[in-house]
Amino acid sequence: MSDPLASHLLEEIRGSFRSLRSQAERALDQIDDDAFLAPFGDGNSPALLVKHVAGNLRSRFTDFLTTDGEKPDRDRESEFVLAPEDDRPSLEARWREGWACLEGALAALAPADLERTVLIRYQPHTVLRALQRALTHVAYHVGQIVQLCRHRCRGRWQSLSIPRGESDAFNETMRRRFGPQTAGE
Repeated sequence: MSDPLASHLLEEIRGSFRSLRSQAERALDQIDDDAFLAPFGDGNSPALLVKHVAGNLRSRFTDFLTTDGEKPDRDRESEFVLAPEDDRPSLEARWREGWACLEGALAALAPADLERTVLIRYQPHTVLRALQRALTHVAYHVGQIVQLCRHRCRGRWQSLSIPRGESDAFNETMRRRFGPQTAGE
């Protein structure tokens, strides 16, 4: 893979992770502590999803290039159980720590690293494949977080993208800002 293409891919991946984190945090900011901690039926709460994503990121991206992504000290099953000490501040701290592991690993990657091999649960992956896998996993859970938060907000939800009924106005704003262009220019 050429260095310019690999550099571009790394920047796109970094940007996608930043966008997902921002989306989750903007959704979580809209709910109170009770809504954060309370499970949805017999499913997960936003708190458990935060705990799981944090644990996954810490495990996968600590010593990313040199150790298996499933760390021996990770207890994945406990990520889906709200322990007595799991309050919102402690889980948000874990969330920040998990994202810091990811961001540190991404910052350290060079274009040539994308073709290296890393292990996840003893299975070899190229770095590019491991990053795609993590991006897909995080996106899945961010979608769950957003839906749970939206459900809990009811009529108070502030859209994280283009609000319903405002697509035409948004498209017109973009057309005026960027003007007509041809794809591929």
